[in-house]
Amino acid sequence: MTGPGGPEVLRYESHEVGAPGPREVRLKHGAIGLNYIDIQHRTGRYALPHYPSPIGLEAAGVVEAIGAEVTEVKVGDRVAYSSAPLGAYADRRLMPADRLIPLPPDISDETAAAIVTKGLTAHYLLFTTYKVRPGETILVLPAAGGVGVLMCQWARHLGVRVIGGVGSEGKAAIARTHGCDHVVIYGRGDFAGEVRGLTGGAGVPVVYDAVGKDTIEDSLRCLAPRGLLVSFGTPSGAIPPLDLFRLNTMGSLYVTSPAFVTHTTDRRELLSRSADLFTAVASGILKLPPIRTYSLADAARAHADLQGRRTTASNILVP
Repeated sequence: MTGPGGPEVLRYESHEVGAPGPREVRLKHGAIGLNYIDIQHRTGRYALPHYPSPIGLEAAGVVEAIGAEVTEVKVGDRVAYSSAPLGAYADRRLMPADRLIPLPPDISDETAAAIVTKGLTAHYLLFTTYKVRPGETILVLPAAGGVGVLMCQWARHLGVRVIGGVGSEGKAAIARTHGCDHVVIYGRGDFAGEVRGLTGGAGVPVVYDAVGKDTIEDSLRCLAPRGLLVSFGTPSGAIPPLDLFRLNTMGSLYVTSPAFVTHTTDRRELLSRSADLFTAVASGILKLPPIRTYSLADAARAHADLQGRRTTASNILVP
């Protein structure tokens, strides 16, 4: 990236990668994840320390070379990652060895690049941020997004009743196909009233909201007393300042904003969550929507499509 801005700041160039240093490996990428955080890095919403800067946090491929003191992987291993430092938008790169996740044979590079970030996010949201329980009703929005389609299927497998919030009729069909018991369209009519109607007026114990500014008020209104709002994405815009006393008057509500890095920094935790994710995919608990593929050279077009909400739930770049 030449600086913060629109897709035009992405520049496709050749650079020498070099040999890995201590505790580093050199990877040859097979597929690269495309995530909304990439947009936030490109636009400057998440400030970067310098320019020009690489971009991208997720990819899958094979270990080509290892540096000194590397014990986690060996040359020829297939691996994936979702981690700093930036630089996944490349055919080859250097990467810290302790951030790599070994891939089982039945998980392709393309599948890994499409699910590692989104699947690990779904895991910590459902099993840690708020541990869902059988018989509960939860609200997920957007239910047709990359994380949403995984969350809804996983929650339903766990015996949870899932209400999905989507932005259009077209997205409603995707949500129904991927685990939602009920689908409500936000941005029109009384969204919170419809959700409360589906819960007999009680509201839900948790709302997982990855929309942001456009849905925050409705999400709060959907909660039962002492319910939890989990805000984990803001593509519609930053959430405005919140008067904490309103949480008191709305039923002693809770609000949290969990970060991916907090739940994956510890290597044992990273590998445990990854194992659960790969098992869920292999066993059929999680079924991926069709993966849309862009050439790495067309990363700017991929960004424009993602930011314009013209993409599917699973999108990757291929070198």
